[in-house]
Amino acid sequence: MPTNLALDDKVIAEAVKVGGHKTKREAVMAALIEYIRRHKQREIIKLFGTVEFDQNWNYKAERKRKRA
Repeated sequence: MPTNLALDDKVIAEAVKVGGHKTKREAVMAALIEYIRRHKQREIIKLFGTVEFDQNWNYKAERKRKRA
């Protein structure tokens, strides 16, 4: 999908250089992918401490039971 964006040329040039990208498009795509990953990680981090953990649960026995 073609999109026109007004981006700072200096920032794009630095992103291309720092990231070792061949094109502006590669730099922008890498930045967007990183942005998405970081936001998803924040959502996962919010779950820490909210999931109950059973010290006595035997995951190996559960694995064997599911195969049978």
